[in-house]
Amino acid sequence: MRRAGRRPLAPSPGRPTARASVPDNGLVLEMTREEFEELVAEALDRIPPELTRLMDNVAVFVEDEPPADDPELLGLYEGTPLTDRGEWYAGVLPDRITIYRGPTLRMCGTREEVVAETEVTVVHEIAHHFGIDDARLHALGYG
Repeated sequence: MRRAGRRPLAPSPGRPTARASVPDNGLVLEMTREEFEELVAEALDRIPPELTRLMDNVAVFVEDEPPADDPELLGLYEGTPLTDRGEWYAGVLPDRITIYRGPTLRMCGTREEVVAETEVTVVHEIAHHFGIDDARLHALGYG
């Protein structure tokens, strides 16, 4: 089983909304879990149907916070990528994609940034389901 996740990128001129870390300064954007779940659902809806038809045995979840040992984790894919599945792949629990609300809200200053960051994170984790590694995702702009 593979575990691959998305963390914030270091600041760069080409990607101003991606920050390595934003301390909780009392100005953290507020958004209910339901609103955030809706953003994740909207990001999933924007995945082209020809790709979503290929997704197999995967479930997407929203959690408030990532594991304590990785507090800046934005999303996590846990499972067997489609490219690694063989004849032996049957009767297994679904792969799991988890999108974390807390770190996303802490790193974004506006609702628009949350929408954009959530979409990038959803695409990033789905790409892991298709067997695309972090190096290729960074090259494609989905770091």
